Amino acid sequence: MKNIYCSLFGHDYKVSKNVTYHVKEYKCKNCKTEMTIDGDGKFIPLTPKFKEINRVLNRVHNKRLEKGQKLFMLDL
Repeated sequence: MKNIYCSLFGHDYKVSKNVTYHVKEYKCKNCKTEMTIDGDGKFIPLTPKFKEINRVLNRVHNKRLEKGQKLFMLDL
């Protein structure tokens, strides 16, 4: 029944995870379909391959933010 709603009215995607400032993961509120943004900025289905890519990207992004904070604290 939920897929019929999305077929008629379209998906209602909400951000489920912020990977970086530009890359996010989305989930449909009704049918639970997951989507993400690829390297070209296109909206694509969230496959296991892209889940792993997003996980690594998030880890690298967080390390860079953490490194920037440490450098900022050393300057004070």
